[in-house]
Amino acid sequence: MQRNPSLDLTKFIRDIPDFPKPGILFRDITPLLGSTDAFRETIARMADPFRGQKIDSLVAAEARGFIFAAPLAIELGAAFVPVRKPGKLPHDKHSFSYDLEYGSDTLEMHKDGVSIGQRVLVVDDLLATGGTVEACCKLLSNIQVEIVGCLFCIELSGLNGRSRLAPHQVVSLLTY
Repeated sequence: MQRNPSLDLTKFIRDIPDFPKPGILFRDITPLLGSTDAFRETIARMADPFRGQKIDSLVAAEARGFIFAAPLAIELGAAFVPVRKPGKLPHDKHSFSYDLEYGSDTLEMHKDGVSIGQRVLVVDDLLATGGTVEACCKLLSNIQVEIVGCLFCIELSGLNGRSRLAPHQVVSLLTY
């Protein structure tokens, strides 16, 4: 893969004020995804801290986590395992329900997605409050896998999501 270590990836993140509601500054990744060079370099840089760690599977919750986890799985020579909302997976599933600020939600993963003892990396596009990835980690801990870390393209440090993911290693490519 052709690397470009001098490429400033922050130039490919578009700030959109007051979206989805007033007072929120949305970090839009679509310009990054729209640039072959920037997206390729993003995947390479996200993979770098985990190269040579013998990761068996990358697990990601829908939908934006899939965008990063699938090419990262190829880059790291690992399987990709999708975590979905209820009713989306057709085979036998593990489920985990969790509380949100405004209700509750459930995540599901095929039972044959990961096996006891596997080394798993959890991936998402953005770390904000950490609720979804925390739920993924709890789902995985019920299966008794080793969570190698939690990997994000962007971290919004002011929302303190990192603290919810302790004791897992958290790696973020870009921090705002």
